[in-house]
Amino acid sequence: MEHAFRWSLSMSCQNSSVDGGAPQVGVEGGAAATRRTLGTFAGVFCPVALSMFSTLLFLRLGMVLGQAGFIQTLVMFFLAYAILFMTILSICAISTNGAIEGGGAYFMISRALGPEFGGSIGLLFFFAQVVSCAMYISGFVEALTNNFGESGTLLGHGMPGLPVGFWWRYLYATLILAFCLMVSLIGGHMYGKTNVFTLLVLVVCTFFVIISTFVKKNLCVDYPKENTNPPQMDAAVAELHNCSQNWSALYPGMNGHTFLGNVYAGYMNDYTSSSGMSFPTVFAILFSSVTGIMNGANMSGELKDPTKSIPKGTLMATCFTLSVYIVLTILFACSADRNLLVGNYTFMIQVNLWPPFVVIGIFAATLSAALGNLIGGSRILLALAKDELYWIFLKPATFMTKSGNPIASVMITWFLVQLVLLTGSLNSIANMCSELFLLSYATTNLACLALDLTSAPNFRPIFRYFSSYTAFIGMVGSLTMCFVVNAKQASIAIAVLFVLLLVLHLRGFEKSWGSISQALIFHQVRKYLLLLDSRKDHIKFWRPQMLLMVSNPRSCCQLIDFVNDLKKSGLYILGHVRVGDFDWENEDPLIDDYPKWLGLVDHLKVKAFIELTMARSIREGIHHLIRVSGLGGMKPNTICFGFYDNEQPSDALARLQQKMAARKRFIKLYTSETPENTELLSNFASLRPSDGSRGFNGQEYVQMVYDTLKLNKNVCLFRNFHVLDKDALSATRRTMYIDVWPINFFQPESANHFDNTCLFVLQLACVLHMVPSWKRKTKLRVFTCIEEQREERARKEKKLAEFMKILRIRGEIKVVGWEHILRSLHQSLGGQPNLEMEMLASGVHEPGEPLPDEYLMKINGMIKDHCEETAVVFLYLPKAPRNENNQQETYLRKLQLMSHELPPTVLVHGLQPVTSTAL
Repeated sequence: MEHAFRWSLSMSCQNSSVDGGAPQVGVEGGAAATRRTLGTFAGVFCPVALSMFSTLLFLRLGMVLGQAGFIQTLVMFFLAYAILFMTILSICAISTNGAIEGGGAYFMISRALGPEFGGSIGLLFFFAQVVSCAMYISGFVEALTNNFGESGTLLGHGMPGLPVGFWWRYLYATLILAFCLMVSLIGGHMYGKTNVFTLLVLVVCTFFVIISTFVKKNLCVDYPKENTNPPQMDAAVAELHNCSQNWSALYPGMNGHTFLGNVYAGYMNDYTSSSGMSFPTVFAILFSSVTGIMNGANMSGELKDPTKSIPKGTLMATCFTLSVYIVLTILFACSADRNLLVGNYTFMIQVNLWPPFVVIGIFAATLSAALGNLIGGSRILLALAKDELYWIFLKPATFMTKSGNPIASVMITWFLVQLVLLTGSLNSIANMCSELFLLSYATTNLACLALDLTSAPNFRPIFRYFSSYTAFIGMVGSLTMCFVVNAKQASIAIAVLFVLLLVLHLRGFEKSWGSISQALIFHQVRKYLLLLDSRKDHIKFWRPQMLLMVSNPRSCCQLIDFVNDLKKSGLYILGHVRVGDFDWENEDPLIDDYPKWLGLVDHLKVKAFIELTMARSIREGIHHLIRVSGLGGMKPNTICFGFYDNEQPSDALARLQQKMAARKRFIKLYTSETPENTELLSNFASLRPSDGSRGFNGQEYVQMVYDTLKLNKNVCLFRNFHVLDKDALSATRRTMYIDVWPINFFQPESANHFDNTCLFVLQLACVLHMVPSWKRKTKLRVFTCIEEQREERARKEKKLAEFMKILRIRGEIKVVGWEHILRSLHQSLGGQPNLEMEMLASGVHEPGEPLPDEYLMKINGMIKDHCEETAVVFLYLPKAPRNENNQQETYLRKLQLMSHELPPTVLVHGLQPVTSTAL
């Protein structure tokens, strides 16, 4: 009871951390307590050992030795078990890092790497179990027909045997598979209980095989009828031992001469498939027979203590099987002639003290291995179905009996195995089986490697005998041998894996298991942020890094999207200030707001970070955001504000959702309506009325702009972006323009000079025009103003064209005469030249009479005259003044007059150089 309580508590802790306290319905269901009945020996050691013996122990070990020779056979065992041991270390590390539910290897990988990787790898591993089950049943049928078929080894002279042929073999395989199905439908606990007896039988049979190698000698062993072109025995040897030279081979027994003949490789055709053998093909047969290291993990749903049983049982079983294989390889190399090894794969039957022992061992090993893969595969399919990774396609596999036995998953797995059996012989299936398992092992090692490299504090497995080096060696070794065995099949398998990964990534998931990709991204980002040194910034690699101040996102969706285009792969932050006193709050009031803003970013599909703060005033909060936003070398260099005017805000977010809902009736944009979409409007406050309070006045607004420049940040003010319609821009057949007016209209005498702000205006306009959606539909147009009586239009246009060429900015140049506006300004100032120059030079930055409203209204009219086909206007933003003599209110009023009723307008003030003419 105490043990069960501890396990339940650990599961509760895990589930609450994943799903926020809601109970998670896992693979175990309500019958977990009654189903967890297996211990380490019966639940892990026995199925792993039986699966790793399977077809190799009695059916293919002689063939491997005869084809590859003693040295290469040892090399193959070293490679295979090196990969297995490295993978086992990774399995042990992952399995001891938390409570394990049903699904075994799939459950471990999916919870370690996330649903995208876990779902794709899990499906691949499921098919590996299916193919492996078919291979073991094919091995059973091969032993059956060789011994009890026509002219079978164990049949007496003249006795009729079982009919042999492709469809007869398929019938026998179907009957054996039906028996496995019956056992699986009864339940995994029965399989676990019979494993102990089966392994005992196998050990006894193996013991008699070892004894026979020392006792038996100089025996003539007939080739199987299936081998129509066997190697011939030496005539003198055949005559000496009274053997058939063409249809039998000699088993000489223990001697050094036999060992020397088996030292080196001698590859020839495989008589069961008539295909040529080589190192890769023989390794594939060997490896496919020892791939059962996860059979214990696949039974995790039936294990009493999977965290303890899986590492201990798997390691013990692997060491045990390797020891047996090495001993038998040495004994066969010293006692069996090469012709016998490659000409009769079941020679052990005829040289055994009691031949039926070997047949019993073959049947026990292959049948138990097939059962293990059928049951393990069904558990993986059940786990995939319960996690709902593949929509409703796997939903039928979730049907279980009251006792918790997944009969639907078992039936589906049985059906797929039945199809694979049509492939043919054991050797034909072995390649496919090896590829799938090698790829599964590579991804398991990848999962452990990724977990270790992220240095996540919660990755502290009880099993400590692993490292990132063992996981890396296991991953590289698995992938390398995957391509050595069959490069074409490996490429196809990896391609399928990536397609599944892409499908699951595009599908999206509401549940969170903790994706390893997030941990890896954090690890790498932290490392590279430390390398990103702001002292090494260079103008050649400058890019806009935007902090957009947002009061209510419902009214500025178009602006958020526009600034996303303007950032040019730079940093983009949405900042919001909540006015309040933190001292009066019981907890952080912004905790619940952050997910709402992230939902907004997802809905608008912009690449932006979120920064929220609480302060006693908007101005104080903006100071906080400007100073602390960003990290390391990634800090905002440009602060963006909406414009302060008296226009009634419109609910752009509501319009956007209506538009998307209408489009959804024709195009399936989403597979399902998510809570973020349906509740997005309610996440943010209603829009203020036209006469409602903003929380600050115009003077405070200008003071914020002044403070931003004082903090050495560039400033952009955005006006009239509620009229921007990018869908209409994309649909129009007309060529629209991005207009740039790099002129400080508050100081008209500086119209012929380019300062940092002029260059910054040009740079931002150029950046916007580089965005594909804007580049297709717009052209860049740069305006310059001249006094036609004093300046030559062609000379001014040529000079500006040369300047733009140096800056590598492509655009149309438009020269506009404005002497009538300057003449009107001169008259409004009293016609006194000295006073005119004084006022033009000072603008609104020094005490004195400001520029007349009439002048700015005419500037506004001049810009409007050229805006018929304008999408966006970029204007020079004069530097904000100090708060002296009401200059800030005057400054704001002048900006309002200059930009009144223009198309979407960006007023820009830059402080640092942002363009480079050098390589």
